Amino acid sequence: MEMAIDTPSPAPPTPPTPSAAAGRQTRAAESVRLEHQLVRVPLEALRSTVRSNNRLAEKEIAAALSSASAAPAESSAAAVDHLTSLVSRLHGLKRKMEEGARAEEVQVQRCRARLDRLASASTGEDAEWEDMRLKRILVDYMLRMSYYDSATKLAETSGIQDLVDIDVFLDAKRVIDSLQNNEVAPALAWCAENKSRLKKSKSKLEFLLRLQEFVEFVKAKNCIQAIAYARKYLAPWGSIHMKELQRVTATLVFRSNTNCAPYKILFEKDRWDFLVDMFKQDFCKLYGMTLEPLLNIYLQAGLTALKTPYPSHDYVTFLFSLSLLKYRLLALWWLWYLVFCCP
Repeated sequence: MEMAIDTPSPAPPTPPTPSAAAGRQTRAAESVRLEHQLVRVPLEALRSTVRSNNRLAEKEIAAALSSASAAPAESSAAAVDHLTSLVSRLHGLKRKMEEGARAEEVQVQRCRARLDRLASASTGEDAEWEDMRLKRILVDYMLRMSYYDSATKLAETSGIQDLVDIDVFLDAKRVIDSLQNNEVAPALAWCAENKSRLKKSKSKLEFLLRLQEFVEFVKAKNCIQAIAYARKYLAPWGSIHMKELQRVTATLVFRSNTNCAPYKILFEKDRWDFLVDMFKQDFCKLYGMTLEPLLNIYLQAGLTALKTPYPSHDYVTFLFSLSLLKYRLLALWWLWYLVFCCP
């Protein structure tokens, strides 16, 4: 007679203790509070894309209706040619709207991916979450420091294209490059696209760009064109910025070789650098970004949290030196080494 031997059944996995689950939820909540930019940027990009598509559709439809009502009635051949041109224009509108719909879908996909990422904060592994956030911070830093190729490569190899804002920074790069080349047209076009939002934030960027273009006419000794430009583009700002307008229009008398300090600074080369800084501030404000790179913010917070109750003068100097480019590059190299070289 065979005897049955009871074998112990495998124990079920131990569920996490309430304290551990509560700790994970707390860490997840703290992490989500720091991720405002992660969701805000694609949402603002989606709103901008939708507004652009709506403006395009309204403009083209109004033009098509106007053209249809103006169709010639005298000659059938002329009417056919007119309608053929109208149909071709409508086909072009359809193609543009399809492209706009695809752009909107890309932005929606990014919003969805980032919301899913935030939802995983309370369910995924802490190490994986922190590693992914570190890579996003590195991409953000590279983009702000104009290392666009390196940022794109890191995003592609890490599979985080939907979690970073490369296309948004590339749009900003086009405007920044033009300002660094002493051109205001792309910046003015950007202001026109975002006119309502810039007005709500009381931005002076468009006004400053117009002033700079006026100064460039004066610097080129083209006073007639400068006066015509002021009447067309600067006069509407008179009720808000009269004092600045008076000072700038006085350059028609003082010219670029003046030694009078209040007017001499208007002709200096660093005025273009000032415009670049103003654009960056408005750009970040528009998309809900931090003015400083996320890497700088986290590094400064970490260094501040170190146990240094009595910091020495050298330590304080080191903290302030983080604003220098060479220390930023050193920090970037160190984090890159941790990500790619350490097991």
